[in-house]
Amino acid sequence: MTDVNIRELNEKIERESTFVEKITAEMNKVIVGQKHMVESLMIGLLSSGHVLLEGVPGLAKTLAISSLSKTINAGFSRMQFTPDLLPADLLGTMIYSQRKEEFVVRKGPIFSNFILADEINRAPAKVQSALLEAMQERQVSIGDHTYKLEEPFLVLATQNPIEQEGTYPLPEAQVDRFMLKVVITYPTKNEEKYILRQNIAQEFPATQAVVEPNDILKARKVVKEVYLDEKIENYITDIVFATRFPDDYNLGQFKNLISYGASPRASINLALAAKSFAFIKRRGYVIPEDIRAVAQNVLRHRIGLTYEAEAENMTSEDIIKEILETIEVP
Repeated sequence: MTDVNIRELNEKIERESTFVEKITAEMNKVIVGQKHMVESLMIGLLSSGHVLLEGVPGLAKTLAISSLSKTINAGFSRMQFTPDLLPADLLGTMIYSQRKEEFVVRKGPIFSNFILADEINRAPAKVQSALLEAMQERQVSIGDHTYKLEEPFLVLATQNPIEQEGTYPLPEAQVDRFMLKVVITYPTKNEEKYILRQNIAQEFPATQAVVEPNDILKARKVVKEVYLDEKIENYITDIVFATRFPDDYNLGQFKNLISYGASPRASINLALAAKSFAFIKRRGYVIPEDIRAVAQNVLRHRIGLTYEAEAENMTSEDIIKEILETIEVP
């Protein structure tokens, strides 16, 4: 790629990425701190990738997702997942119309642009399997018919890591379909004081729609134009392969700690997330720091740990950190 092309691409991305600041400014009205969470939601939006937010109650996970949807003039559905939820509650069902004397489809809340699946791990396996088709194929089957979901379509889910009573572990096949798993932490003391003031004020700030759905679809095409050098491709594959064959990368200490490594979706999503991160930073090319910035969110839910790892209190984050420190940076 020539310098002229890089220059042209940078100029194009400078023009096309202006809406990112508009969305971020609106989000910052209601979300205090949590820059990493807001950035991750933007990456999912630009990459057409579903996002799983994990954190203890009260960290503004639900508020962040609903606020993001309000900044875009698009459809939004919120579903509180519970143990008695049925697939029909999510997808819709066939009902008999006496006027037409035939069965007609009543579409469920899944037929929207942004789907907030609150406490996703509280729903049983049947509901999770119904959600799988929508997440992967962007379509829903009701009766004998299949219905395409309107783009942009994004599932933004939350789960609470500390409460296990009445929850169902998400199937690995479904977890892998989330592009990012973002772990939310507590705010700082100054941020908490600001949150306190904001919530006891006369009026709580509200976000406004600043972007149309077509702007998002257009931006997704531009994101795919972001330049990814072959050296960066090799860097991505080395990181992913190190989770599968640690011995080959001088990481033999992890051989008995990893039960299975990251899937090919990890490589694809690392590349897409890095391109989106570069786009957010208004850059037309991916650098190694972009890969390192998104690696934890892309990989943490794609590495299986053995009982030995759990006994040693070793987490997937610890393994990813060590891999990033060991693999040679191009």
